[in-house]
Amino acid sequence: MIRSTYLRYEVLRNFRNWRFLILTLAFPLVLYFTVAGANRHAVFNGTAFPLYFMVAMATLGTMAAVISSGAIIAADRPVGWTRQMRITPLTAGAYFRAKVLSGYLRALLTIALLCLAGTALGVRLSAREWLTVVGLLLVGLVPFAVLGILLGHMLSNDSTGPAVGGIVTLFALLGGVYGFQIAKSGAIFEVIKGLPSYWLVQAGKTALGGGWPVEGWIVIAAWTVVLVPVAALVYQRDTSRV
Repeated sequence: MIRSTYLRYEVLRNFRNWRFLILTLAFPLVLYFTVAGANRHAVFNGTAFPLYFMVAMATLGTMAAVISSGAIIAADRPVGWTRQMRITPLTAGAYFRAKVLSGYLRALLTIALLCLAGTALGVRLSAREWLTVVGLLLVGLVPFAVLGILLGHMLSNDSTGPAVGGIVTLFALLGGVYGFQIAKSGAIFEVIKGLPSYWLVQAGKTALGGGWPVEGWIVIAAWTVVLVPVAALVYQRDTSRV
């Protein structure tokens, strides 16, 4: 009972925070209309620019949407919300699931708005292509959702905002969100291929005719397997101090 109640509360609380929600959604959407609208008939790397940029902003926006859970958690801790959770029968697993679900709902809303914006600018994909790109994006977001929880319990309220922004920017840059790859071969490229953001970008590019090989699943799974116990440990240490 308490798990379903907390889950419902967490979701409603996230979507009632209109300032936070608008800031999370506004950046990729406004940037998309500003840049793609001005280049509506342009072609980039053989792809219509509105489609290419829609995919790029969906990747960036969803990554930011799930990692931003860290900012919400960090804001809760100083006011005693973590203390309140400790005196309830709520399990750590239920707590994690609620945070991940809230982040995913923000990500889905980001995807939906960007898909509508892309359609308004002439993007046309088959139902199978839409489902493929959305499904793979959601899979690729798993380690970032866990990372958001980890940062929220590890950093202070003042430092979480800059940290989240910096990490999203760094992952986006290394992953190739902005249309260029820092390296396309060699040791550096092999390191980049080991990052979840690289495969999140590749997931988005399935809408451009690209593929998502088994290596992508392995990297996403490996990051998740490593981050989950670390996040759980940081959560336990953080709550044991309150």
